Amino acid sequence: MTIAITDQPPVAGAEKILTPEALAFIEELHNRFAGTRDALLAGRAEHRRAAAQSGRLDFLPETEHIRTGDWSVAAAPPALQDRRVEMTGPASPAKMAINALNSGAKVWLADLEDACAPTWHNVIDAQLNLYGAARGELSHTSAEGKEYRLRTDAPLATVVVRPRGWHLPEKHLLIDGAPAIGALVDFGLHFFHNAAHLAATGQGPFYYLPKMESHLEARLWNEVFTAAQDALGIPRGTVRATVLIETIPAAFQMEEILYELRDHASGLNAGRWDYLFSIIKYFRDAGADFVLPDRASVSMTAPFMRAYTELLVKTCHRRGAFAMGGMAAFIPNRREPDTTARAVEKVRADKTREAGDGFDGSWVAHPDLVPICQEVFDVVLGDRPNQLDRLREDVQVTPDQLLDIPSAGGEVTEAGLRLNLYVAVAYTAVWLSGNGAVAIHNLMEDAATAEISRSQIWQQLHNKVVLADTGNTVSTELVDKLLAEETERLRGEVAPEDFERHYLPASRLIGELATGAEFVDFLTLPAYELVS
Repeated sequence: MTIAITDQPPVAGAEKILTPEALAFIEELHNRFAGTRDALLAGRAEHRRAAAQSGRLDFLPETEHIRTGDWSVAAAPPALQDRRVEMTGPASPAKMAINALNSGAKVWLADLEDACAPTWHNVIDAQLNLYGAARGELSHTSAEGKEYRLRTDAPLATVVVRPRGWHLPEKHLLIDGAPAIGALVDFGLHFFHNAAHLAATGQGPFYYLPKMESHLEARLWNEVFTAAQDALGIPRGTVRATVLIETIPAAFQMEEILYELRDHASGLNAGRWDYLFSIIKYFRDAGADFVLPDRASVSMTAPFMRAYTELLVKTCHRRGAFAMGGMAAFIPNRREPDTTARAVEKVRADKTREAGDGFDGSWVAHPDLVPICQEVFDVVLGDRPNQLDRLREDVQVTPDQLLDIPSAGGEVTEAGLRLNLYVAVAYTAVWLSGNGAVAIHNLMEDAATAEISRSQIWQQLHNKVVLADTGNTVSTELVDKLLAEETERLRGEVAPEDFERHYLPASRLIGELATGAEFVDFLTLPAYELVS
């Protein structure tokens, strides 16, 4: 065997997951598909450069026959027919997994990606928790003696696992001396240990697929699913996958993505935060028309965001797939009832808009928001499990509408620049400590929002944006000054040992990424080199 585990502190229970047979399965997937994956990642850069030079993207002429053809995705199994509320969160630690399963949501998105800092402990612990969840055996007792158990008085949430994106490595597993592909490690370990059991119980295996930029990347996932099912003797089509449309090129290939996965597809999701990050990244050097205003001022009612979400609903329902709404990132704070009440009404308005637009369900990041989302979709759906029959034939979306970034309105301000620096450093620091889902100012921040923050700074700096509230031009000197001030602010908010160990390295990394001559595609790639 050419697969090896690097020297890491042992993780309790790892021997249950890292069996020779499971490792051989991952190695087989890697050897078969790594070359295609590498070629697709290399192609991303070429496609981005062409789009930035022209300031344009368009629907693909070579796949017009798919967009005009008569086809549909495979019918969803019973466990995925009703997805009106989906709870998102990491699969490690166990108590968070149990709380998500017990939350009353129809689905738990078990996140091994944006809400998971990929320490070796987290990677293995998440797999152990998913193993226990698949068999109804997951439990946990805290150091204080508090017991967490799966509820028996109501249904548990259906588990849908989100593996890492194609771009992320797994440095703790080496194949022929090189890091394994994180996506194949996450998928492979979960599928190998749980697919047969989940298939027998009608509960999966189900997946969310992140960060794809083309239908060819979806084709690769479809080939992985087919190979994995064949290898373990599981009928083809047992896997069901929902794709996050969270990159701007993928928004122009929704039909093609569903088509490539049609035997395994169950829907698309409007991954709103990564979508904004992708727009900034893709058109970062395409001129002032692509500079977004302060992050907080870009709402889902902006015309270019409306075009994206309405096209997603129309595309999904035309093909018999579910349309899933985006994240409600607010975290209720029982110590601040007035703030919580105002934010809950914003969540309610957001979910009401989605349900009215035809979405079949939506995401929340906290168990307290499950009843609110449930109530909103109950009003629209009634006794129906979904609204696949709402075809939205009234929607007609053009490339110009998807790229109408100036329609966002708003301004770029020093207050927004400061907030971006604060959030990017604070999130990255906690990520480096091993926690990928972080509550900052009553909002659940994950890798996507940190990516928006640091990429906005780079774009504003390289486009010499003038700040509306101060009249200053964004420069390296200004960013360095504000970064130092926001870092000092964080010094006063955290323990000294945490600041030295995690916040100072995070501040240095954000400074390098925000002011570097070259744009780094993903914050998590250099950050990953700093975690164990």
